Amino acid sequence: MKIKPEKFKYNNALLIDDNELDNFINEKMLEANSFVKKKYVCTNGKRALEFLNNIITSEGPESGTYPDIIFVDLDMPIMDGFTFLENFMKIKNNGLQNCKVVILTSSINIEDKIKAEKIDGHIAFVNKPITNSILSQL
Repeated sequence: MKIKPEKFKYNNALLIDDNELDNFINEKMLEANSFVKKKYVCTNGKRALEFLNNIITSEGPESGTYPDIIFVDLDMPIMDGFTFLENFMKIKNNGLQNCKVVILTSSINIEDKIKAEKIDGHIAFVNKPITNSILSQL
């Protein structure tokens, strides 16, 4: 009897959040839903940009390590989610060209959603925690 390989919606995801518990819960939800094959976690926007720049400079777009989807929190120390997004949108790289961006936040401030839409109208804006319903829509 052959075992079918697990099918994932995305190959790689990057979680950017300073809250370790949120990261743990979100990782478990991604695993439980076979949403992503490999997960990377950064605890602030600065580290996430460094991580992405390392991929760009050390590996090519064919490396298979570029994130297909990025989940980013807004309220973080060192570099918040909005500053990360503004810098991320400036990166011109084929490996990140089709990367989906999701703001995953506990904020209920409508101004945050408006600000995200101004940065890029394709950014998804969802409230924590990740749920089955959210994942099915991505």
